[in-house]
Amino acid sequence: MTAPCSLCSAPAHPGAPLALCLAHLLEAHEWVEAEYGQTDLLPSPCAFCGSRLGVRYPSGWLCAVCEWRLGELPPDGARAARVDVVYYLRFRDRVKIGTSANPAQRFASLPHDEVLAFERGDRAVEQLRHVQFAALRIPGTEWFETDDALLAHVASLRVPDPWALLARWRSEAAARA
Repeated sequence: MTAPCSLCSAPAHPGAPLALCLAHLLEAHEWVEAEYGQTDLLPSPCAFCGSRLGVRYPSGWLCAVCEWRLGELPPDGARAARVDVVYYLRFRDRVKIGTSANPAQRFASLPHDEVLAFERGDRAVEQLRHVQFAALRIPGTEWFETDDALLAHVASLRVPDPWALLARWRSEAAARA
């Protein structure tokens, strides 16, 4: 027998952490969402830091990284700070090691199956990685065959969402500027 809702006589929703019926659970959920927002993907990247993660409120969206309001343009002269990254892309059984300050734009022209990781760094770090994995390099390209050492390096850089990491780096750089 299900316990009654603590606010009315309806049966409490099975599995709910509180003795509330479905109607009261939904009412509580709507209140929490209005008060604290709901984290979700932004409809478009943040104009300031480029993050794709936002918090949705009844009044609109805020970037979850830099708290810039979606739809508002940054003030004149203000923009997200440049952050160069070394990226690791997988295409089939190969890995591309490249660098960019705008990986989303760069990736649009590259064949790839997966963004493996970002590493903070510019051309100097990219060149260091090219030397480090030179024995695996496909001549004349920035593509590399995979082996345990390269895969271990990439694994050491991996996070659940590399784009969120890039957005955080941009936000931190903008705060320092």
